[in-house]
Amino acid sequence: MSNRFKPKYNIKKGDSVVVIAGDDKDLKKPRKVLSVIVDKGRVVVEGVNIVTKHTKPSARNTKGGIVKIEAPVHISNVMLWDSKSGGPSKIKNTREDGKLVRIAKKSGEVIK
Repeated sequence: MSNRFKPKYNIKKGDSVVVIAGDDKDLKKPRKVLSVIVDKGRVVVEGVNIVTKHTKPSARNTKGGIVKIEAPVHISNVMLWDSKSGGPSKIKNTREDGKLVRIAKKSGEVIK
């Protein structure tokens, strides 16, 4: 991606999201976002897209072996979880007391 225009996403680290596409699709199970990779437009979600990584023995990991880790998924495959309505919801940004807040379109609840 170009460094000139940095994309903005509604999803942040620590948010509850629902996977809406792919092998781990589950619209009723909210999961936590571990990290957001803004440059590539990807997110790492807890328990989603588990891959096996073969690691060599090192000073940190003396055993090595096969490790299961979460791989990033595209940000378009996840949607923010609205706890009040109990499902995924789109987001609108509004100003309250001079601060920008995210509001779920389904229920009108502020997302923290």
